[in-house]
Amino acid sequence: MKRLSLLTLMFFLLGISGALAHFLLLLPEKELITHPAERTVLLKIIFTHPMAGGPAMPLARPREAGVFLNGQKILLTSNLTPIEVPVYAPWRADFNPRQRARAWQLKYTFSRPGDYIFYVIPQPYFEPAEGVFIQQITKVVVNAFGAETGWDAALGLPVEIVPLGRPYGLWEGNLFCGLVLKDGQPLKHATVEVEYLNEKGQIDLPSPVFETQVLKTNASGEFCYSFPWAGWWGFSVLTEGAPITKEGQKYPLELDAVFWLKVYPLKGH
Repeated sequence: MKRLSLLTLMFFLLGISGALAHFLLLLPEKELITHPAERTVLLKIIFTHPMAGGPAMPLARPREAGVFLNGQKILLTSNLTPIEVPVYAPWRADFNPRQRARAWQLKYTFSRPGDYIFYVIPQPYFEPAEGVFIQQITKVVVNAFGAETGWDAALGLPVEIVPLGRPYGLWEGNLFCGLVLKDGQPLKHATVEVEYLNEKGQIDLPSPVFETQVLKTNASGEFCYSFPWAGWWGFSVLTEGAPITKEGQKYPLELDAVFWLKVYPLKGH
């Protein structure tokens, strides 16, 4: 894994931004709530590079956070609490436990069965290496007590990924398809980046090109991806928003839709 750390450092020094894809994580402790005793769950919100194990970047308090259940929106912005997370994963050669970055978390108690679609709208983040602002509107679905009621709902966000297949109860090797909507309309021929949350450094990369898988939406705004192994997977669709002025200069806004889901291993197969 030292090889991966040195390679990512080299790309930073050379200023090749494509080597590392930004992803806003919105990860629940559990995505399947099956027992009333386990119905209170923490969700962490971290801005990082999942496959590379960092660096995690400081995240300002999100503009909005909430959850949809059966078409009803519940705002959770006031429930956000700040946390500190390591800048780099412990498996990286450049890990320093004293280096920490600001992140956020939500605590939520599930009161009734159904599909809970959590979302976060962060503040735009300025990336000086690329000269752009990045804003990633992120979603994740948590199923409570087995009632499948609305995992395919569109929330009316400025840009979002709507799953075309149930986004939980997935095995490695399953095919997942999504529909990308921007301003409520399918977004055709958009770039989709896919990354694995390499929490323990168990995935070694032959070269940096394997870090981020890259797809395109079709003419109907749809994409598909087959999972090679178990764990958390993130999809980020890259679009453009209105430019943002900083210190008298206008910078482009990369306005992305992010979606997270968990895949389970095929034990005994």
